[in-house]
Amino acid sequence: MRLIGLISVVVTGSLLLYAVSDFPAWGDPNSRPSTYLSPHYITKSLEETAVPNIVTAVLADYRGFDTMFETTVIFAAGVAVLAILRRKRRRKRDDEAEPHFEGETVDIPEKKPDLIIANACRMLVPVIQLFALYVIAHGHSSPGGGFQGGVILGASMILVSLAHNLKASLRRLSEKTTFILANIGVLIYAGIGFLCVLLGANFLGYSALHKVLPATDEIMARYHGMLGVEIGVGIAVMTIMFIIYMNLSSSGDLEEGI
Repeated sequence: MRLIGLISVVVTGSLLLYAVSDFPAWGDPNSRPSTYLSPHYITKSLEETAVPNIVTAVLADYRGFDTMFETTVIFAAGVAVLAILRRKRRRKRDDEAEPHFEGETVDIPEKKPDLIIANACRMLVPVIQLFALYVIAHGHSSPGGGFQGGVILGASMILVSLAHNLKASLRRLSEKTTFILANIGVLIYAGIGFLCVLLGANFLGYSALHKVLPATDEIMARYHGMLGVEIGVGIAVMTIMFIIYMNLSSSGDLEEGI
């Protein structure tokens, strides 16, 4: 099996290297992207999408398919980690009796988090999460978006785990809820695309959303459509980031993290 895997990697790598040799030279001003695509995005994106941030317009509108599947890849990575590491708690068999100790037993209290770290976390997490929501919602007009905001939201949950413990985070956002939200995030993105199809446009053709969004023309419909998919991306990235952390830090049993 290792030999087969090695051969597959070598063959795939060789094909990719051969394909790269056909790419235009780095920074070539006469290449097709530099000649046709880039000038159009730079000069027309604000007019066509009402989004000042060109990067957001490109990622969420002009190449929305690619961004949707990037989100799907992140979701697949989280599912893979969950499938490999997650272990269901094994019920103790009848023949596996607990060890019996003679004499007096003493209950050892759960280790409490450091007072300074816990209070610092309590003050920082709300600010971090509010900033993350700002990054998602304002990513059209300034640097940011769903990926960046989702990472910040996920980092806030990881901070709670580090300052307290993994169970403290799971009390606030359980594993089941996290996985459901991850699915919802991806479905929001794909659902907006299918809604555009139902309204008679192409998949992710946000202009058609003006038919269901009040007081919105075709240009502003693209703006609001991109905001919707960015929210979906943010939810998916946040939850998958937390799923990966909770399983990697506890080897899948969710009992004790880092």
